[in-house]
Amino acid sequence: MQTSFTTTQLADPHMKEADGILRACVHCGFCLSGCPTYAVLGDERDSPRGRIYLIKDMLESGAAPRETHVKHIDRCLTCLGCLTACPSGVDYMHLVDQARVHIEQNYTRPLPERFMRRLLALVLPRPALFRLSVRLTIPFRKFAFLAPGRLKRMVETAPKRLDAPSDVNRPQVFPAEGTRKKRVALLTGCVQTVLGTRITESTVRMLRRHGCEVVVARGAGCCGAVDQHMGREDAAKSWARANIEAWLRADAESPIDAVLINASGCGTTVKDYGHLFQHDPQMAAKAKRISSITRDVTELLTELGVHRTTQAPSGVAVAYHDSCSLQHGQRITREPRALLANAGYTVRDPSEGHLCCGAAGTYNIMQPEISDKLGRRKADCLDATKADVMACANMGCMLHLGRFTDLPLVHTVELLDWATGGPKPEPLATRAAVR
Repeated sequence: MQTSFTTTQLADPHMKEADGILRACVHCGFCLSGCPTYAVLGDERDSPRGRIYLIKDMLESGAAPRETHVKHIDRCLTCLGCLTACPSGVDYMHLVDQARVHIEQNYTRPLPERFMRRLLALVLPRPALFRLSVRLTIPFRKFAFLAPGRLKRMVETAPKRLDAPSDVNRPQVFPAEGTRKKRVALLTGCVQTVLGTRITESTVRMLRRHGCEVVVARGAGCCGAVDQHMGREDAAKSWARANIEAWLRADAESPIDAVLINASGCGTTVKDYGHLFQHDPQMAAKAKRISSITRDVTELLTELGVHRTTQAPSGVAVAYHDSCSLQHGQRITREPRALLANAGYTVRDPSEGHLCCGAAGTYNIMQPEISDKLGRRKADCLDATKADVMACANMGCMLHLGRFTDLPLVHTVELLDWATGGPKPEPLATRAAVR
């Protein structure tokens, strides 16, 4: 793709990077087949190729973004399916991130939209505030129709229950069982500490059982993805900086072999810290170090070797849902399936596994119509497998798909924990057919 940035514009390292990304696009259209929004809307402007044209026009002009720019860039799920489909290696992930920063800095959104985005950015990354918000929202779910705009959607999709606060999320060190093989820092995150405690508990049990000392570092929290995907780059960097410093302090006490992530969206973000701080002389080396040792839980468990025990369930069919951030963002697809199969499960792949389920962080609140179309489409594919349970690597997918399917939805690590001596996952506890 030809570009026409000025010399002054190219003096900005971010604009220079965008220019290089844009020039790599050859208009081939392979990305269209991997784009969920194009699949449901059929609009070229809602495809990666179309958005690349819009981003080029927006950045080159130097003017304030137009409503058309914002509309179609906002509709992008950041599922990164286009990265997997693109034969030219176009770095769409960082291009759309830059576009969103540009929009955030140069476009004035309508007041209700500004309010909702700021509310989400305030509440979601802060577990105590998020827990309070959900607790206050639950009694009003049946009155959601009275709420205005996107606030109605937020109330409608609020969880029906909260996990009890758990000690597993507080800063501490869990010793390895038996001989210590690795020392790992576990990111417990933000939303997952309120709605997915059982995932963290299963992760800690699995890691300890397989010889890992697990560190929950003081000062680590939200990965920064919520702010980053809204174009709030400074806020995203603030969260990321706190995590980096927390893990480096833990590393200074005793060397850490890996930063361990069990939420795939967070994993994609943390693995990209090196890029986020590439122009920051004080943080670049630190961020690169953290990104280089970050691992998804299934990557680390594959290294350690996980096999079923005498307590392993038999004959349980698992529909494995590829969360976008794991399959496209981190290019991890083989490890989870192999671990589940080695643990004694029958793994079934749903059709259209490359397409997003529509959850995508805050997308299901900000773009509810598209999100629900994709959620129903994905749920139909999962139901068609006739599996006993669905497993995936991201709690956001589980919460979203739970609105469209009766399948029990669990994290992959919960099934691995069950198969190697841990308890039966809570969503399966009442399923007599799954023994």
